[in-house]
Amino acid sequence: MKKANGTIRTSNSSMKRFGLTMLSPTFIVLLVMTAYPLFFTIFYGFTDYNLLKSPKRGTNFIGLENYADLISNQYFRQAVGNTVKFAIFAVIFEMVFGFLVALYVKSLKRFQKPMRTLLLLPYLLPTVTVALSWRMMLSPNYGIVNQVLTSLHLPVYNWFSDIKTAFWMLLVIDVWQNVPFVFLLLYAALQAVPMDQYEAARIDGAGGVRIMFDITIPNIKNSLALCALLRTIDSFRLFDKVNLLTGGGPANTTATITQYLYNFGIKTLDFGFGSAGAILMTLLVLILSSFYIRKALS
Repeated sequence: MKKANGTIRTSNSSMKRFGLTMLSPTFIVLLVMTAYPLFFTIFYGFTDYNLLKSPKRGTNFIGLENYADLISNQYFRQAVGNTVKFAIFAVIFEMVFGFLVALYVKSLKRFQKPMRTLLLLPYLLPTVTVALSWRMMLSPNYGIVNQVLTSLHLPVYNWFSDIKTAFWMLLVIDVWQNVPFVFLLLYAALQAVPMDQYEAARIDGAGGVRIMFDITIPNIKNSLALCALLRTIDSFRLFDKVNLLTGGGPANTTATITQYLYNFGIKTLDFGFGSAGAILMTLLVLILSSFYIRKALS
C-alpha cells in the first residue's frame, strides 16, 4: 500500500513538472512582451529619456517632472476631458444599442444566422477602412450625406472641421463599428438565460418591459459589466479614427490622450514624457474600471 501511494505521488509530481515545463514558454513570452515593457515604461516615466539627445548627456532621473508637466499642460487636460467624455458616451450608446439588437435578434423565429452575420460586418472591418469610408461619405465636396441634405434643402456641414460636429461624428462612427461587439457578447449571454423563467413570468402576466428588467438584465448583469469594462478600456485607446479624420482638431475638440502622447511623445522621440503620459492613462483606466469590477463582483 505504501509503495502504491509513493508511486501515485511520484506520478503526480511528474505530471506537475510536465505541466510547468509546457507552460514555461508562455510565461517567458508574457514576461518579455508584457512585464519587461511595463517595467521600463514606469522607469522611463521618471527620466528625461529622449532619442534626440546627445548620447554623451545620457538619461537623467528627474523624478515627477514629467508628470507635473503633463498635469499643468492645458492641451493634455483637454485631451483627458475629451477622452473621458468620449468613453462615457460611447459605452452608454454601444451598450444600449447592442443590448436592444441582441434582444431583437434573439426574438426572431427565422433568419437568426444571416442576421448575426450581417450585424457583425462593421466590427470585422479594419478601422482604417471604416474611417476612410466615412470620410468619403461625409466629404463636404462629394459626400453622399451632404448631397442628400442639399436635395432636402437642409444645411450641410464640413463634418470633421466644424467644432460643433467633429466630436459627435467620431462618436457616431465608433458606435456604428463597435455595437456588433456588444451585440455578440450579450447575445451569447442571453442564450444562457433559463427559458422557464420567461414562461413563469408570462403565466404571471408580466409584460415585456418587466420581464426585461426582472429576468433578462439580472441574469446577464455580469456579462453587461464585462462588456462595459472592455468597451471602456478600448474607448480610452481611441487613436486611429482621430488621427485619420480630424488630427485632434478643430481647436483640439477631438484630441485624445493617445493622440497627445503620439504627437508629443512618439513623434518627438521624447519617450520619458510619453511614458509618463501612458502611466497616467493606465491609472485613469484602472480607476474607471474598478467601478465595473466592483459591480460585477457585488
